[in-house]
Amino acid sequence: MSMYYIVESAKPFSQAATDLEAAVGRNGFGMLHVHDLGTTLRSKGIAFDQECKVFEVCNPLQASKVLAADMRLNMALPCRISVFTDKGKTMIGLIRPAQMLAGLSQDPALGKVADEVEASTIRMIDEAK
Repeated sequence: MSMYYIVESAKPFSQAATDLEAAVGRNGFGMLHVHDLGTTLRSKGIAFDQECKVFEVCNPLQASKVLAADMRLNMALPCRISVFTDKGKTMIGLIRPAQMLAGLSQDPALGKVADEVEASTIRMIDEAK
C-alpha cells in the first residue's frame, strides 16, 4: 500500500479546495490553517505554474490521545490534506496517517487512533473529489 492517498478530481482547483473545506467540518475536524503554496512561491519571484493549497486539519480529541501517548508526536500534527494541480489535473491527497505514525511509534493504541484519523481524512477527500 502506498504511503500516499491521492485521487483525481473532475472539479476545478478552486471548487475542490472549497469542497474539501466543507468536508473537513462535516467530519468533525477543524481547519487550523491553509497554506497557499502556489501564491507564496509566485510572490517570492519563483516561476511556479501549478496551484497547491495545504490544509492543516485537526480533531482535538484524536490529537489529545496522540499527545498523551507520546508528546514527541506533536511534530506529526496536525494532519495535512493537499489540493493541487499536476499536468492540468486537480488532485487531492495526503500522506496516510496510519503508516506515518507506525514509523514513529509502535504503540498499538496509537495505531488505532491513526486508523480512525486516516478513515476520516480519506472520507473527506472522497467527499470533496
